[in-house]
Amino acid sequence: MEKKIRQQVFRDPLYGYVHIDYDLITELIDTSVFQRLRRIRQLSGVHMVFHTAEHSRFSHSLGVYELAHRFLTIDEIKNNLNEREQLLFLVSALLHDIGHGAYSHAFEYVFKVNHETIGATIITTHQEIRSILDKVDSEFAKDVAGIILKEKKYPLIEQLISSQLDIDRLDYLERDAYFTGAAYGHIDLDRLMRVVVVKNGKLAFKASGIHAIENYLVARYHMYWQVYYHPKARSYEVILEKIYLRIKELIHLDYDFKHDVSSLKTILDNPNDMYAYLEIDDYYMNGLIAHFLKTEDEILSVLAHDFLNRHIWEYMDDNLENQEKIHQVIENKLPIDQKYFTLKTSVEQSAYRENETNLGDQIYILNESGKVVTLSSYSSIVHALVKSSMKSDPKFFYRK
Repeated sequence: MEKKIRQQVFRDPLYGYVHIDYDLITELIDTSVFQRLRRIRQLSGVHMVFHTAEHSRFSHSLGVYELAHRFLTIDEIKNNLNEREQLLFLVSALLHDIGHGAYSHAFEYVFKVNHETIGATIITTHQEIRSILDKVDSEFAKDVAGIILKEKKYPLIEQLISSQLDIDRLDYLERDAYFTGAAYGHIDLDRLMRVVVVKNGKLAFKASGIHAIENYLVARYHMYWQVYYHPKARSYEVILEKIYLRIKELIHLDYDFKHDVSSLKTILDNPNDMYAYLEIDDYYMNGLIAHFLKTEDEILSVLAHDFLNRHIWEYMDDNLENQEKIHQVIENKLPIDQKYFTLKTSVEQSAYRENETNLGDQIYILNESGKVVTLSSYSSIVHALVKSSMKSDPKFFYRK
């Protein structure tokens, strides 16, 4: 693919500019499928706690693309990828989140869809995307989808896009920290890029950059517990999950919503229906939920009111000490209320995991003697984190 005569740029608060060298990239950005990502928040319900967290999957996807562009200035990366593979890396970075749905994770859980599977389907079968990618060659779209699905045909590119230290995480941690105002997610990106090496097709980092890697892992850990798993953000997501569940049940009961819910009905019948899925974004769901304020179904109406007006539910730790209180709350609810207005759920996160079988689930260090070793075997700090950082937070959420 020929490069543009004049480089195109997008302004970005993190990187100054996002640099576009290929017409192919511009054409992909201009598709309706990619523009849809403007209508999906990056952080879903977190914006109800951190009010400036209004950024979208669109800006994050451009950010990951820009990091791919910058990583290709590293000789260790560039020299291990031929020209087609370099373009494959850029396109895969740009399209890695193309399959995300409305308020992503709650929707995936209730409607049994997977954004990576849908994303691969979009890349290989959506005519608007496929017609652009076929300009490279007839196998290009399939190879991009294979990287999204981690089929291991291009292990180095997969490690760069999806691993424990990848350009996806490097962008969303810094971007989410910027837009939430949190002080935890800042990363020494320049240092990490300076210490990247490739040994036998395996992504690794020079030992001299160990402090930047340790800082990255701790920053990620704190972002999960202070931002992504904030209990009020989780409470807001619980309300959304209950709305989805009520919609799902009412569809099965042939309830007259007095509103078009055909896309959701189609997804229930076929979770892999790409075109129905693409019709559903945050704007669609917000409009639908606003309509439900006046629905005759009282449960759905109450849930919609809570969601649109930030009626955050109460919560308590789901531990032995609180079991009697939890039991009292449940006993005070009618059976149908218990189902839709209470939930026990838990999250867990560690700073670093090891002993994983996939190549991308380890961070590798090139030590002083030129040998590639695992991060936890090299860093005493990370070794300690593996043993002690796993944390879970079971909670009981309920509407007063």
